[in-house]
Amino acid sequence: MADPLSSSERGEPGEPVELVAPVEPAAPVERVVVARDGVRLSCRDWGGAGADVLLLHGLAGHAGEWDATARALRDAGHRVLALDQRGHGSSERQPEDVSRAAYVADVVSVVTELGLRQPVLIGQSLGGHTALLTAAAHPELPRALVLVEAGPGGSEPGVQAGIAAWFADWPVPFPTREAAVAYLGGGKRPVGEGWASGLEERDGGLWPRFDADVMVRSLDDNVARAFWDEWAAITCPVLAVLGQGGQGGQGGIIGAEEYAEMARLLPGLHGVSVPGTGHDTHLERPEVLHSLVMGFLG
Repeated sequence: MADPLSSSERGEPGEPVELVAPVEPAAPVERVVVARDGVRLSCRDWGGAGADVLLLHGLAGHAGEWDATARALRDAGHRVLALDQRGHGSSERQPEDVSRAAYVADVVSVVTELGLRQPVLIGQSLGGHTALLTAAAHPELPRALVLVEAGPGGSEPGVQAGIAAWFADWPVPFPTREAAVAYLGGGKRPVGEGWASGLEERDGGLWPRFDADVMVRSLDDNVARAFWDEWAAITCPVLAVLGQGGQGGQGGIIGAEEYAEMARLLPGLHGVSVPGTGHDTHLERPEVLHSLVMGFLG
């Protein structure tokens, strides 16, 4: 049988041999920040020594859905954090204020308290909306924005009722993770895995880590108006990543007219659509998103 160690690895006769175990990638560390109104915010700090990145999930999401992207960005040389936005995940579940301004103030608190320096803000859906509003209100704060399935257009009046009905239909508690993946993924396993990883185990089943009424109230401002003035005020580089369904699949939520207006108001906008993906592009094709982000940031 061949010697499993080469001569250089096993050393001279009589020398002790040191076998080094493979190094496991560092797991994220929880950081807690208290927002200006006393709301407790939880962040997953992936570490890294390079330029800062802050990841923002969408409505009813959680910081953990960014794990693949966070790990890839850290390994590419960035310092990466992912925030559980107020009312979500491990952050305070029933904050009184869920206005758009409160979400923006939370980003400022995290950036300030954790010492981030002009981070790239990467957000999906409502998280992307938070990112763009932060850039408009605090132009000195972000180095750049990456908006995944997010834009400044307002929501339809019936969207809150529709979302409330959707949450009410969830067959909770889910008896197993596999059941949650199947239901929440809608036929797309990576999406189901991302959503299921945000559930908590209690009382013999898996439950959401958010309250539906908080999620519905979080859209009050989006239903009341659009945010085109804020969009036009953005001064940093912006990459818009849109879902583009294929083979009869459903694409993203940013329509052609909304994107055309986004590009008209920000002539330097970089836009990319990802074929075969929908609203959860970051879960369906995280490797493509990572490639796009790295190319955008240079």
